[in-house]
Amino acid sequence: MNYEIPETMKAWVLGDPGVLTLEEKPVPQPKKSEVLVKIDAVAICATDLEIIENGPPAMIQGGLPFNKGFTPGHEYMGTVVKLGDGVDEYKVGDRVAVEIHAGCSSCERCREGMYTSCLNYGKNYEGNDKGHRANGFTTDGGFAEYAINNVNTLCHVGDNVTDEEATLIVTAGTAMYGLDTLGGLIAGQSVVVTGPGPIGLMAVAVAKALGANPVILTGTRDNRLELGKKLGADYTVNVRNQEVVKAVKEITNGEGVHYVMECSGAPNAVNEAANMVKRGGRICLAAFPSKPVEVDVAALVRNNISLFGIRGEGRSAVHRAASLISEKRFDASLIHTHTFGFGDLLTALKYSKERIDDAIKVVVKIPG
Repeated sequence: MNYEIPETMKAWVLGDPGVLTLEEKPVPQPKKSEVLVKIDAVAICATDLEIIENGPPAMIQGGLPFNKGFTPGHEYMGTVVKLGDGVDEYKVGDRVAVEIHAGCSSCERCREGMYTSCLNYGKNYEGNDKGHRANGFTTDGGFAEYAINNVNTLCHVGDNVTDEEATLIVTAGTAMYGLDTLGGLIAGQSVVVTGPGPIGLMAVAVAKALGANPVILTGTRDNRLELGKKLGADYTVNVRNQEVVKAVKEITNGEGVHYVMECSGAPNAVNEAANMVKRGGRICLAAFPSKPVEVDVAALVRNNISLFGIRGEGRSAVHRAASLISEKRFDASLIHTHTFGFGDLLTALKYSKERIDDAIKVVVKIPG
């Protein structure tokens, strides 16, 4: 199977903060251990919005990503259309989903499988090139017709998975990585997921698919909580109507839960989580608060509570999450709410940012 690959492609390029323009760029060429992906669909993540408006965590040429020809976007899927030297893990025509982070492959963290914590983050430019890649963060991403991916950032997508579902594999992978970081969920253990955004909803689905019982979802929107039930939540708590810690304790007969996946970024989320878990429990932080927060460290110490933070979707969690989606262990399509064309990216970003029509996951389709 051969694909006709043009010399140039359309790509959205970040100029000043908040400004994206559709431009022509050269189609990149894959090097050793890389493939060229024809992007078929890309989902919008809250981190994309943060990068476009403020810059970090993107880092281009050692600094902010503005006016450097940078293309954001990282939750994409597509078709392999060209192979670099040495690639035999994939063939032209394969449908693939992608991880964001390739890392540098040589630092201590990358060799431990913690490539989302690469010690050479952003070092991939002339005069300081350690080979780091994180598409949509330190290298060009998915708001384009084509992108380069290292083979270690790809996973196969089955024919029974739609393009839209495939863009959600990386979100499910983040949830899986969080559960891994907590120590690995054991069937029958209890989990609270705080915040029914895309990662929180996927955390509910993944936890239930792995046998968690009960799974408790907390949030502020009844329609999101109802969606959580469809994805596997045994109980939901609307924090506007109920005292959340009290509600969790009542559900668990006063004991609390084994784990909390904190996906809300709410100012008091860590302190509430510390009061939800059993003594010796574990909390994983998967959300960014908008500003520094106060944490009752003494409560964590007194109760032997472990606190973890995760960045992205490390330790190949995406592959296991992809398997759950392929095996239809939950309906990932429930999280996909809106679809736009490639030329309407700015409208898609607006829907995602402002949650118009209660947008959860907004997907942009790129014509072949």
